[in-house]
Amino acid sequence: MDSFLSGLFAAVVVGVVARIVVRGYQPIGCIVTILIGLVGAAAGFWIGDAAGWGFWPTFATQIVIGALLVLPFAIGTRDRF
Repeated sequence: MDSFLSGLFAAVVVGVVARIVVRGYQPIGCIVTILIGLVGAAAGFWIGDAAGWGFWPTFATQIVIGALLVLPFAIGTRDRF
């Protein structure tokens, strides 16, 4: 149960930071933010673990992947003038 809660916390942190990094309006709720964070955290962990990186490079990779997953929501809802 402890690893589940820490994984959920990591997903929330990665999802929220990814939404902050991507400027603009993203019409996604809490559940989608957590899911994006979960995918970003897992993929970034696998990449960082395979490359033998430490905490901070792995965390940065997780944020970049999360931001790339949030980006379509921001692009799809921007004003078109």
